Amino acid sequence: MNDVITIGEAMITFNPGSTGPMKFVNTFEKRIGGAELNLAIGCARLGLKAGWISRLGDDEFGKYIKTFVRGEGIDVSEVKLVHGYPTSLNFKEIMEDGSGRTFYYRDKSPLLSMGADDLDEGYFQQAKILHITGVFAAVDAKNVEILKRAITLAKKHGLKISFDPNIRLRLWSKEKAKQVLSEFLPHVDILLAGQEEMDIIMGEKDPIRIIEKAKDLGISYVAVKQGANGAVGYHDGKVVEAASVKASKVADTVGAGDGFNAGILYGILHNWALDKTLEFANTIGSMVVQVVGDNEGLPYYEDVQEQLGEKERIER
Repeated sequence: MNDVITIGEAMITFNPGSTGPMKFVNTFEKRIGGAELNLAIGCARLGLKAGWISRLGDDEFGKYIKTFVRGEGIDVSEVKLVHGYPTSLNFKEIMEDGSGRTFYYRDKSPLLSMGADDLDEGYFQQAKILHITGVFAAVDAKNVEILKRAITLAKKHGLKISFDPNIRLRLWSKEKAKQVLSEFLPHVDILLAGQEEMDIIMGEKDPIRIIEKAKDLGISYVAVKQGANGAVGYHDGKVVEAASVKASKVADTVGAGDGFNAGILYGILHNWALDKTLEFANTIGSMVVQVVGDNEGLPYYEDVQEQLGEKERIER
């Protein structure tokens, strides 16, 4: 049985060979990216059983991604290679302070070959949590129906639904994001969101107000991500403000939120207290930003233990 399953697109990510505006970058390195896939990798490295539902182009890039993901120990039985749809790409721009932008080339995405009826109900029977994001919904309007079908199957078979709005304004407008993602909230059990995203969806940036509105919708677990300011969580009547974990350097901020999400889901699945879960998730986010790449910095469980001082690090 998978602990966590997720649905989303993976891309070949081209990381710049130097920092600064992309128009002045001459070399790029091939890597792999995708919000939902990053979450699956983060969970797998922590020791959870993760499954990923997707479509990739039947090309060299698609084959490379599928092989890489299988090597991470992720169940790829619901990942298909399809003819006539090139595997999506993105190019990253990284500035000296670790911030940056992403430029997408995902027209005619392989996900266009996938419909709601392609979801295997039996796959949902063998899982505990379904994790969804707004990225998948933004790629194509048809994907909204796939997510609705996934939610229906998850509810039918008793899965908890984890949701990260993960709004990408290069893919859709604030108005469209609010319209679509607001429909998901009443079905969510675990909300993992940034303040700016919830300002778009709820019109609220204050974590306490976000939590209050989430509770009114029946959401039982909330983690509001505040970046360098830490996170605020809610569960079982308790609100916890968790300080950030300072990174020794910031090399690349992409993937930090996905790592945080993986940490939260790990804590939930292990019935940890809210404060311990938030500290664990914040620590992972801090570790991710210190490494260039979408998922290269996602740590293994023992790495997080060492960072928290729970396990001695032996170097020689």
